[in-house]
Amino acid sequence: MKQPDDLIQSMQEGDESSFSKLYDMYNEAIYGIIYSIVLDRAIAQEVMQDVFIKIWNKRDSYNINKGRFFTWILNIARNASIDQIRSKSFKNERKNLSTSNFVDILKTSDSLNSRMDALGIKKFIDKLKPTCVSIIDLLFFKGFTQADAAKELDIPLGTLKTRNRSCLNELRTLVLD
Repeated sequence: MKQPDDLIQSMQEGDESSFSKLYDMYNEAIYGIIYSIVLDRAIAQEVMQDVFIKIWNKRDSYNINKGRFFTWILNIARNASIDQIRSKSFKNERKNLSTSNFVDILKTSDSLNSRMDALGIKKFIDKLKPTCVSIIDLLFFKGFTQADAAKELDIPLGTLKTRNRSCLNELRTLVLD
């Protein structure tokens, strides 16, 4: 998809209709990313609303020359989602879940393939080494910190960071080719 520079520029100038059009273009992908991290529809809707408020409030901080708009909003969504799952209220709510909810959580916790399909990147992820798939799953789909992912994979933090950078470069090459 070609980046809609004119809409972005108009939004940055305060045009609400341009913002609305950008919302229509990106809301499904952003919701998919948020949901893949929080695994709760109501919370994902809340976080998405907060994300688009942040996008509007921080619209002046986006620079077309420094990167793609989708990458910028994706990072806002990912960070907001991770902040949400690290919050006390989210953790307390999870402690009070009934056991029937755990069946659904267990079903979705290993559903990387369906989440990748929703984002349209499964065909690219399938071409990566299994190590890369594991790292990307933990860091981007499950919201692990790099330190937590290193512990989970039983590798040193520096090794994880190096592999992550390498995997993302490989994924970037696949997507852009």
